[in-house]
Amino acid sequence: MNSKQKMAIRAAKEISNGNIVNLGIGIPTLVADFLPKEKNVYLHTENGLLGVGPTPSKEELDPEIINAGKLPVTAQIGASYFSSSESFAMIRGGHVDVAILGALQVAENGDIANWAVPGKDILGVGGAMDLVAGAKKVIVTTQHCAKNGEPKILQRCTYPITAKNVVRLLITELAVFRFENGKMILEEISEEITEQELKEITPAEYIVSANLSKYHV
Repeated sequence: MNSKQKMAIRAAKEISNGNIVNLGIGIPTLVADFLPKEKNVYLHTENGLLGVGPTPSKEELDPEIINAGKLPVTAQIGASYFSSSESFAMIRGGHVDVAILGALQVAENGDIANWAVPGKDILGVGGAMDLVAGAKKVIVTTQHCAKNGEPKILQRCTYPITAKNVVRLLITELAVFRFENGKMILEEISEEITEQELKEITPAEYIVSANLSKYHV
């Protein structure tokens, strides 16, 4: 199991039976492959499908059934198709229970930056701005540090912010943080790192939960 799969499995545990869930591009798309079969979950993609299933096998692959990241997906029995405008009406109308997104940076107060890196070409914010505003709960899955080693979990975001104070749960390969009442709380920590080592690579100020547990998937 690689670190991305580990994060996806942990995120899947946060989804409740009957939830409508939007999976963002990147690590979040892996969540579809790790949802327990006993959970009745409706996965939504903003290009117009409610009832997304797991990644298709070569035999199942249909090039016309894709998610917002243009990756092939399956459709569950009873899935529905609709226009992008109707899809965004669902998001903006508050009908998505959980949005699981990637991030470039997350701040200790729950701010998220996930659409632009200064100095690089910008394609646009896409559906992220609508999802963070319209979903009832926002979960972020991201590597703890960038590829160049720079911290991604900061006191304040330095990249253009997508939305302020919206992240409710942050899952990295090393830790799980919850955001409550404007505070960032360390809930789980990987066996691969000590609390001191985690603090050294996490500039954000956070509280260690009295019930801190090991990060298990």
